[in-house]
Order: sequence, then C-alpha cells, then structure tokens
Amino acid sequence: MIRSKKSLFIRYFFLILFSVVALFPMIYMISTSLKPNGALYEFPPKFFPNLDEITLNNYRYILGESRFIKNFLNSIYVSSLSVFIAAITSTALAFVLGQFKNRFTNMVFALLIVTMVIPGTTLIVPQFELAVWMNLINKLTALIPFYTVWVIPFSTFMIKGFMESIPKDIIDSAEIDGASIFKVFVNIAVPLASPGIASVTIFNFLSSWEEFPWANTVINDSNIRTLPIAITGFFGQHQFTQWGYVFALSMLSLLPILIIFISFQKFFISGLVAGGVKG
Repeated sequence: MIRSKKSLFIRYFFLILFSVVALFPMIYMISTSLKPNGALYEFPPKFFPNLDEITLNNYRYILGESRFIKNFLNSIYVSSLSVFIAAITSTALAFVLGQFKNRFTNMVFALLIVTMVIPGTTLIVPQFELAVWMNLINKLTALIPFYTVWVIPFSTFMIKGFMESIPKDIIDSAEIDGASIFKVFVNIAVPLASPGIASVTIFNFLSSWEEFPWANTVINDSNIRTLPIAITGFFGQHQFTQWGYVFALSMLSLLPILIIFISFQKFFISGLVAGGVKG
C-alpha cells in the first residue's frame, strides 16, 4: 500500500513538472503580451506584471491595424484552401492505394514514402524556379499549390491505414447493389476514415498556418503577407524588438488553431490511436 502511494506520488510529481515545463512558454507569452512595450528590458526583470501595469494596448494596436487583419485573413485563406484540397486529394489517393493493390499502386505508394524523407529546405531553389515559371511570385496563390503538395504524402500515408481496414465485403456488397465506385468512396470509405482525415487535417492546417521560409521567399508585398511574416516585421523596429506586439499577435494567431483542435478533438484523438494500431 505504501509502495503504491509512493509510486502514485512520483507519477503525479513528474506529470506536474512536465506540464509546468510545457506550459511555461505559453504563460510567459501571455504575461509579456500584457506588459507595456519595452517592459521586457526593465531591471530587475519581472515574470508577471503588477496588476496596475497590466495593459491591453498591445492587443488594441494589433486589432486596430488593418494590415494585420489582412495578414490574418490571408493566413486563413491560404491554410483553409490548402487543407481542403489536400484532404480531398490524399483521401482519394489513399482509397485507391488501400483498396486496389497491385504492382502499380505499390510503386506509387513507395514513391510517396521516398518523398517524405527529402528535407524541405533542399527544394526551395527548384520550387522558386517553378514559381517564377508559373508567374506566381508575390502572389498569395503561390503558397496554396506548394502547401498542398507538401502534405499530400504524409496525409495519404496516414489515411491509407484506415482505407485498408475497410472490409472488402462491405465494398463488394455495395457494388452488387449497384453503387458506383464514386458512391462507395463518398458514402462508405470517407465516413469510415473520418477520424484519420480529421487528425491529418489538423496537422496540415498547423503546418500551413505556421510556415515561414517559403512564404518569406515568394511574397514581398506587406498586404498579402501571412501571419508568420507579419510577426517578424516587429523585430528590430525602432531600435529594439517590440516584444509586446510580437507576443500579442502570436497569441491572436493561436486562436484558429485552438478552435479547430477543440472542435475536432474527439476525431483527432481517435484518429491518432487508430492510426497507431492500423498504420
């Protein structure tokens, strides 16, 4: 009994310790976003501001600037459209690879796996040349096709496990009843694979939402920048970095991610668990 209580105490101690370590950057970001600009450089430094020092001026400034609202909407547009196209494409591809196995589909799947091990930074130069050839430089649409292509291999790999788990008898019965392959895909495969689709959709949205190197490479116009580029615009301004604005904008940029995760939490967790077993 004593050993059991001791083991339970140690377990909760490390859980609390790791939780504090994981939450510390978030708490620090919230604390700094509520401080006046420049308070970060005060001595002695204070982790939490005094009650009379708490201010919302950083958030008022961000929300009052039309260009940052545009940057926010740009990120929403690019991430949502990229994720939507990737979800449709990877789900259809995973259905074909999972249900119609032959030498050709196995070769396609092997090619997808190979593309997953190529570092993304090594592709920036050929991607930039391709964007120039397609006349996409300094256009918001330059981000969407590349974001979509980047996440398709991983998405297909994850969803394929769910497609393979669909009993062949269900598909055969639907085809005997006169259902076309398109109806089988829409009415049977997609609903059964929805946990996997939801989980990879969250990952893909996060990947597109926070992507910086490629967006910074092809976009120079401040009106069509995404949020990660807008945040870096505060670094070095007025002879010092405006950390209050940086963290306020960073906090606002987390809202769509939190909303999506909370909304799809059930599918996300079940997708990870099932994917870990089936994959």
